[in-house]
Amino acid sequence: MKYLLLAYTPLAAWDAETASDEAYEAFAVYQKFQQELIETGEFVTSEGLGHPAVSTTVRRTERGVVATDGPFAELKEVLASFAVIDCASHERAVEIVGRIVAILGEPIEIRPVMGGDVPR
Repeated sequence: MKYLLLAYTPLAAWDAETASDEAYEAFAVYQKFQQELIETGEFVTSEGLGHPAVSTTVRRTERGVVATDGPFAELKEVLASFAVIDCASHERAVEIVGRIVAILGEPIEIRPVMGGDVPR
């Protein structure tokens, strides 16, 4: 079963001019864990996202479809990255994400990727 992992970070932390030494160390530990997931075959992909200030939101309005700059609403936490894992169960996905959150400290949302296997 594939799961989409959505990692959020405080906007203020993203806007900080420099990352802390602690953040760099945590990312190095995360990269080692990611290598473990590659070796077990559970890692599919992961990417960081551009700053919300350079995003575009497209929505339907009474005037038709409109594209606007920025995210949908004023946010304190923003979507910073995503990953896709392919593991045996929701419980395993929670275990994997628990380790990532312990390393990086930011919340991660887990969503099943709809396809052949739909969790019940």
